[in-house]
Amino acid sequence: MKNQQSNAFILLLFLLPFISLNCHKRPVVNKSVDKKKILIKQEYAIAIHGGAGTILKKNMTPEKEKQYIDAMTQALEIGEQMLKKGEEGLDVIEAVIMYLEDNELFNAGKGAVFTHDEKNELDASIMEGKTMNAGAVGGVTNVKNPISAARAVMEQSAHVMLVGKGAEKFAKDKGQEIVDPKYFYTKKRFKSLENAKAKEKTTGDIFNENPDYKYGTVGCAVLDKNGNLAAGTSTGGMTNKRWNRIGDAPIIGAGTYANNQTCAVSSTGHGEYFIRFAVAHDISARMEYLNESLEEAANHVINKKLVEKGGSGGIISVDKYGNVALPHNSPGMYRAWANPESRGVRIYGDAEYE
Repeated sequence: MKNQQSNAFILLLFLLPFISLNCHKRPVVNKSVDKKKILIKQEYAIAIHGGAGTILKKNMTPEKEKQYIDAMTQALEIGEQMLKKGEEGLDVIEAVIMYLEDNELFNAGKGAVFTHDEKNELDASIMEGKTMNAGAVGGVTNVKNPISAARAVMEQSAHVMLVGKGAEKFAKDKGQEIVDPKYFYTKKRFKSLENAKAKEKTTGDIFNENPDYKYGTVGCAVLDKNGNLAAGTSTGGMTNKRWNRIGDAPIIGAGTYANNQTCAVSSTGHGEYFIRFAVAHDISARMEYLNESLEEAANHVINKKLVEKGGSGGIISVDKYGNVALPHNSPGMYRAWANPESRGVRIYGDAEYE
């Protein structure tokens, strides 16, 4: 009997470590996450886009390519210098997007495309990751910088989104710069509308403007020195759109999203798909619930989920550690990024980082 008890006691001592390990379940670790990259937090990070679509080098003149590279480089310089000085993420978002809105190259602000009724209807949104407050405007026709109006909605109202005449009145009441709608007229965009209408008569496709069609949205996502994330998006919509159509750009969770626990995202693409699948929020959710890295989550949503559903476009994003992801499933996307370890500007479907 004593030998049996002794043997049982020895067996128990042998099994105790294994029992302890099973009782205290270890947290699940996503082995695909680059732990070294994740744990080294960058001092700041910024990512910018100027639209995505069928942007091919063979269709781009050297002069036009240089104009886009120069514009994206200047936008990046504006944002990066502000971040280096320790300025807040929301200020950076607004300044960068205002610069892009004032540049005729991009479908936002001054360079906005025309609706079927020969008007310019502008949308924008902004969100901060610390409080997860957000603001947006849709369908405005006389606000020079919609991104500033969106920020005013976030900071000076009890609402998230205002549209149309109400949004315009609010913007004016809050001191936003109001312009004559003719300010947004450009020959290039009006010619695109004429081409789209001509194409519509033969094909019935109201959006099939030309072979070089692109989704012209601008956006910015940042991590500032205070560790706060922010994102913003602005657009003129789709050429030849009707019925006051609004896309994903002003929709929080679709075109713009920021959460200090995960990432900041700005989208560009066929807005209906980005709305249906809450693209910007979905990337954040995958990081939060599945423990995926920013790169894994963004690539899954853009290059798998969205592709399977027939959606085209891309996103720019920054996570809470300063990592950047810029996936797109379209042939090209105007994009730029910077953090203390990496910096670049790209247009075509080449490598994101070098």
